[in-house]
Amino acid sequence: MRILLVEDHLELSRWIGQALQDAHLTVEFAMNGADADSLLHTQEYALVILDLTLPKMDGLEVLRRLRARGGKAPVLILTARGGLNERVQGLNLGADDYLAKPFELAELEARVKALLRRSQGNEAPTLRCGALSFDTVTRMFHYGGAALALTPREYAVLEALLARAGRVVPKDKLFAEVFTLDDEASPDAIEIYIHRLRKKLDTVEEGRVVITTLRGLGYLLQERQ
Repeated sequence: MRILLVEDHLELSRWIGQALQDAHLTVEFAMNGADADSLLHTQEYALVILDLTLPKMDGLEVLRRLRARGGKAPVLILTARGGLNERVQGLNLGADDYLAKPFELAELEARVKALLRRSQGNEAPTLRCGALSFDTVTRMFHYGGAALALTPREYAVLEALLARAGRVVPKDKLFAEVFTLDDEASPDAIEIYIHRLRKKLDTVEEGRVVITTLRGLGYLLQERQ
């Protein structure tokens, strides 16, 4: 899942970004409000982590514009401005959660995971399809009772497909969730990871999960019938 992190403190941004990437999330960065607003105009994100005190455009204005455009991405406000008025204003503008600095990284990760579960309509902590399961708390895949070893890209592709198991996921949407704007890749790169995942999913007989290509439409993850 692709997250936009809007934080102008470079060291803090790198620290948070690395923690989220270690949790198998794809992170894009914006260092000011104007860049964040521009990205949110053209890109879709599973979650936005938004500082309030930003150069070029205040975080609350970024949030206001996002919601005014009909943007539905959940927003976690992350700021040192922890007063009641700021919290109320942010929540009234459409923020989904609020975390004041300083904070513990474990709490940030827990809030991010909870927001992602709710936004995907998955209140249950475990997603399942056949013999494949994904624990949204530990963020671990298991297949046929054993941990499934995946590269970061394979992980991102499989998570996106499992979150929509039984539904077709267009190639361009899958690409947008797996790759960032800084990655030098085309949507055809998705086919490489689909091929690798099929090999790994072919190791279980009972409850085997398959990825079907629907030409011109996208990919479908489902239990083999």
